[in-house]
Amino acid sequence: MEETKAITITTIMPTLVFDGNTREAFDFYKSVFGAELSALLRYRDLEGASGVPAHELDRIAHITLPLGNAQVLMASDNLEAFRESVVVGNNFYIMIEPESAEDASRLFDALSDEGRVQMPLEATEWAEGFGQCVDRFGIQWMINYTGSSRSDGPAEGS
Repeated sequence: MEETKAITITTIMPTLVFDGNTREAFDFYKSVFGAELSALLRYRDLEGASGVPAHELDRIAHITLPLGNAQVLMASDNLEAFRESVVVGNNFYIMIEPESAEDASRLFDALSDEGRVQMPLEATEWAEGFGQCVDRFGIQWMINYTGSSRSDGPAEGS
């Protein structure tokens, strides 16, 4: 068996998907964990929101709740036009932030092999490389290599 080179991961973040009630859920989680939101972006705040239907522009595209020691809970609202319906089992991702672009590519290629690519690993306004896939076992992954890109978006109250 060929030895695999170790990949350095800086962070693993659970990422939840809701059907329009992300803000309500995160207000609840704020009260449970005694934390404050560090980012809140609506789809209308994103440059690439041109394909989002008008009635979904105020849904949450990205929200983060820091839980201490580099642990973060993240979420977004599902968009009817882009994804299947939210059901228990497809309402979360495991997001991995590798240390390098090379590691991001290796992880994405390996996890999506014999699985399904939901969004190819590509540059976004918040990352040098971001992609989503479902592995061959049905687990949903997000690979996010921030690199020199950095955009947390407007803070809470926006």
